[in-house]
Amino acid sequence: MKDNTCNEFQATVSQCLVRHKSIIDIITKIQETAGRVNRAVAKSVTSCGCLEVNAKKQQFPANISLQELTQFMETHLKGDLCENCQEVLEQEIGNHLFYLAALCNILGLSLNDIISKENEKLSTLGIYNLS
Repeated sequence: MKDNTCNEFQATVSQCLVRHKSIIDIITKIQETAGRVNRAVAKSVTSCGCLEVNAKKQQFPANISLQELTQFMETHLKGDLCENCQEVLEQEIGNHLFYLAALCNILGLSLNDIISKENEKLSTLGIYNLS
């Protein structure tokens, strides 16, 4: 992602946010849009069927290193998003990003800086980041 993409997006959001400019509106919209993302994933499983969840206890050998652990961990997800579900999820994630950018704007934060700092932390700590 280009450095300017986040900055441009955040600037565009600041020009477009009219109705929900209150901090209270923004934080509740973030919660709402997160729920809509979750719901869209669930609908891909329950209504469309393009995705399937097969969740079970994660199985891995007892005497492995933390680095080796990722080889044994599963996503519990089978299938691929169909074109329609992908479109819906992209729209819902986009709406969520809109309100995250709006929150950054109202708090005087840079979304680009936040992403860069998080990326640097993840790159430095790797699997030891505890996320």
